[in-house]
Amino acid sequence: MDTFADADDWYARRESWHEEVAALRVMALEAGLTETLKWRHPCYMAHGKNVLIIGVRKAHAVASFLSGALIDDPQGRLVQPGQDRSVRYLPLDSLDQVQADRAYLETLLVRAIEVARLGLRVEPLPDDFEYVEELQERLSADPEFAAAFEALTPGRRRGYNLHFGRAKQSATRESRITASTERILLGKGHMDCICGRSKHKPRCDGTHRTPA
Repeated sequence: MDTFADADDWYARRESWHEEVAALRVMALEAGLTETLKWRHPCYMAHGKNVLIIGVRKAHAVASFLSGALIDDPQGRLVQPGQDRSVRYLPLDSLDQVQADRAYLETLLVRAIEVARLGLRVEPLPDDFEYVEELQERLSADPEFAAAFEALTPGRRRGYNLHFGRAKQSATRESRITASTERILLGKGHMDCICGRSKHKPRCDGTHRTPA
């Protein structure tokens, strides 16, 4: 799993689509968004909310709007990733396309910032339990993490969601998600042993690996 010191490091280490994501970065900063690094991707914030994540896939660069379902899309080109009810993304397959779509992207950014200012959110379906916001954003931003999380049993998913949601501060919830990533990628629940010496916490905290 790649780790990055900050957003500058992420951009510097792009081996593909580097011109396209650099151009997207300029637009995000010109729109007044605050740049940070979350979930191993550059993330752009406004009014304390995560608005945009810039990423790459094999076939294109990606601008992901985390509340895209609430944005009035003037061209109707935003794509829904799988069954995600909130995120919408725009694939961009060349620098020429990024430049040609500049006005369109700027319009989307303005509308996304307004959604953040108003504190709007996509409500869960009646039969769903609601993931905490920071978990939903991580699932939307990180396909590997999302696949591992969705492969967990419903009880394990619910347990993680409760563990993350008990934190009062957003930053603490994000740090709990980061700290749990290894367990989730291993298919383990929040209370499962990952060292082989015991079955449950608190005897196993995941830090001891030697056999008993």
